[in-house]
Amino acid sequence: MSLFSLRSGVLATLLRNPSAVIGALIIILVALMAILAPWIAPYDPISINLADRLSPPSPQHWFGADELGRDILSRIMHGARVSLIIGLVVIAIAGGLGTLLGATAGYLGGKADNLIMRVMDVILSFPSLVLALSLAAALGPSLRNAILAVAFVQIPKFARLARGEALALREALFIKAARVSGFRAPWIILHHVIPNCMGPIMVLATLTIGDTILVAASLSFIGLGAQPPTPEWGAMVSTGRKFLLDQWWYPTFPGLFIMLTVIGFNILGDALRDALDPRMRGRK
Repeated sequence: MSLFSLRSGVLATLLRNPSAVIGALIIILVALMAILAPWIAPYDPISINLADRLSPPSPQHWFGADELGRDILSRIMHGARVSLIIGLVVIAIAGGLGTLLGATAGYLGGKADNLIMRVMDVILSFPSLVLALSLAAALGPSLRNAILAVAFVQIPKFARLARGEALALREALFIKAARVSGFRAPWIILHHVIPNCMGPIMVLATLTIGDTILVAASLSFIGLGAQPPTPEWGAMVSTGRKFLLDQWWYPTFPGLFIMLTVIGFNILGDALRDALDPRMRGRK
């Protein structure tokens, strides 16, 4: 089967899956909101207007206003940029390093495998949220440090998956042919092992983006992520919880967008996993 026919089959399977379509639509809408936020947001997300302080939802402020009179809808739109950037940067760092380490461990085996995977096991022995919280606190509260902390705790997921794929691939005929032809291990890992691991890695990356957004929002919720006045969903929920009883809209709308975005990535990841599984495709 050619690469083009495989991609066409996966795309056709996704389009026939209602969950995949819904997940993709959610992600597309959030991405468009993030990209177009500077042009479609009705107000400046950090502009203070005390006359509108804690205004309820209305034609002027669809999602209401916060304690400084800032439009919550505008802050949610700009916050989508922050959340998606966090997710993509974390996946780029964790996915890249984790896949490289896992593929190297699985292909080389022996001492290299033991060393790399024991380090991964140590990281996995800590709850991911607790470890990310500890690292972010040690590095200092900022968006950059939160990204680094979340990326660090996500590396073992990719490393374990890539190692498993590499173990299955290293005895394949095309890998043996490359070794016989004189290609060295780094070249084989980069040009043969890692490209053939990308299917499962893509599925894991899609699922991990949602988890990453949630963990990053949790760090911002406790003050270790994005700092004021940056519009970030977790920080908005954290501040808005103080007004929950009387101004319910303040924490509710940012929380809903966190939930919808995470759900979108999760159901798309599940659908992508099923589409890439030939056994599942055969049942469709």
